[in-house]
Amino acid sequence: MMREHGIAHEVLNAKQHTREAEIVAQAGRLGSVTVATNMAGRGVDIVLGGNPELLARREVLKEGFDEALLVDDYALPHPLEEMPEEFREQRAAALASLERHIAAFAPECAAEGERVRELGGLYVVGSERHDSRRIDNQLRGRSGRQGDPGESRFYLSLDDELMRLFATGALQWAMGRFDDDEAIEAKMVTKAIERAQTTVEQKNAEVRKNVLKYDEVMNEQRKVIYRRRDQILTGEDLKATALEYLGEAVDDLIATNCASVATDEWDLDGLAKELTLYWPTTLTADSMADADSSEELRSAVMAEALGHYEQREVELGEDTMRQVERQVMLRIIDQRWREHLEEMDYLQGGINLRAMGQKDPLTEWQREGFQMFGSMMTGIARDFVRYVMHVQVAQPEQPTLTPKVLNLQETSSDDATTTGFDAARAAAAAESSGAPAAVQAPASPAKQQTVVKDAFDKTPRNAPCPCGSGKKFKLCHGAG
Repeated sequence: MMREHGIAHEVLNAKQHTREAEIVAQAGRLGSVTVATNMAGRGVDIVLGGNPELLARREVLKEGFDEALLVDDYALPHPLEEMPEEFREQRAAALASLERHIAAFAPECAAEGERVRELGGLYVVGSERHDSRRIDNQLRGRSGRQGDPGESRFYLSLDDELMRLFATGALQWAMGRFDDDEAIEAKMVTKAIERAQTTVEQKNAEVRKNVLKYDEVMNEQRKVIYRRRDQILTGEDLKATALEYLGEAVDDLIATNCASVATDEWDLDGLAKELTLYWPTTLTADSMADADSSEELRSAVMAEALGHYEQREVELGEDTMRQVERQVMLRIIDQRWREHLEEMDYLQGGINLRAMGQKDPLTEWQREGFQMFGSMMTGIARDFVRYVMHVQVAQPEQPTLTPKVLNLQETSSDDATTTGFDAARAAAAAESSGAPAAVQAPASPAKQQTVVKDAFDKTPRNAPCPCGSGKKFKLCHGAG
C-alpha cells in the first residue's frame, strides 16, 4: 500500500539485522515512515530528529572503515595495547572520523528534532490490538520518549482475532448499526477491548500454570539425576552406590521371575538363565528350588552377587575398580537419561488425549512419568551391574629394555676377540653407575668381521637384523 501511494518508508522486522540500527536512527527524522511489527517496534529508542551517533557511524562505514574498528574497548578480543600497530592506527582514524561526523550531525539533528516536536512528535498508528495490554502500552510508549510529545491511535476490525473470539455479541450488534465510513470512538468499545484482553491474559496465565505443573514432574526427576551425576563428577566414593545398584538389579530379577507367593509358580529356569547375563553364576534352578520364600531366594542370589563383585574388585584392584564404577555409571546414566527425555516428550505430546477417556491428563502424566522414571532407574542399575561384572581393563604393556647388540664377535688380525654381548653388558653397567661406557671398537674399517650365525637363531625373519645394517633379517644374515 505504501508503494502504491508513493510513500517512502522503511520496514523494521526481524529479517534486516544489519540495517536495524540504521532504520532506528532515521525513524525519528522529519517525514520518515517506519513500518514495524509489534515485537520489533516495542523495544526501540527513537530519538526525534535522528540519532547523530548512529548517523555518523553510517557515514564512517561508507568511507570504507570496518565495523570492527568502532567497537568499544571491552569488546576487543585483546587489550588495545596488545593489538597490532596497524589495527590501532586504523581504529584511531575511524574514531576520529566518527567524532567529526557526530559534530556535523549533532546541530542538524537537534534542529530537526525541535521542528518535529513543534509538529506534535512521533505518531504511532496501530493496525491491531495485541492479546496483552502490556504490548500495546509498550508501543504507545515509543511516542513519549523522555518527555517528548507524541500521539498514538489504534484501528480495529471486528474480524480481528481478539474481537472475533472474545468480544461480546452486544458490541458486534452495536457496531453493526454504524455506517462503514463512520469513526467509532466510544468508551464502550475501549472497555469491551480491555475485557477481551483481560480474558485472553487470564487464559494464557492458566495455560502457563498448567505447563508449570507438567514441568514440576520433570524437575523432580531432573534433581535426582543431577544429584547422582554431581556425586560422580565431584569424586565421591561410589562403592555404596554400586552396591545399591547391585541390590536393585537383584530385586528386579526376583520380581520379574519369582513374584508369586507360591513357589511352584516361580520361573527358576528363567532366573538362572538371566543371572548368567550378569555374572558367571553357579546357581541353578535345582539349587534355588530349596528356597521357601522370595526373601530367602533373594538372600542367596545377593550373597553370590556380592561375592562376585568382591572378586572383581580383587582382580582389578581397588583404585581401578573405583574408576571403572565412575566411568561406567556416568555413561549409563547419561545414555538412559537422554532416552528417558525423548520418551517423556513423546508422552507429553499425546497426554491431553486422555481427556477423551474421562481421565485427567495431568494425573495420567504424573502417574506414567513416575512409572517411566522408575523403569529408567532400574535399567540403569541392571546395565551397571552387567557392565561392571564383565568389563575387562587393558593393562598397558611395560616396555622391555633390550641392549643393542653391536657385534656378536669381532675378530682382529692379532687374534684378540671381544663379543658384542660383553660390550653391551659393560655399557649397561656403566650407565647404571653414571660413568661413560667404554666399548672397544674395531681398530680399522679394513679389519675382517666374522658373525656367528648361531646367535641369530631366535631373530624373526621380518625383524631388523641385529647387525645394525638396517635391512630385514631375511635379506641380511638370515638370507642363507
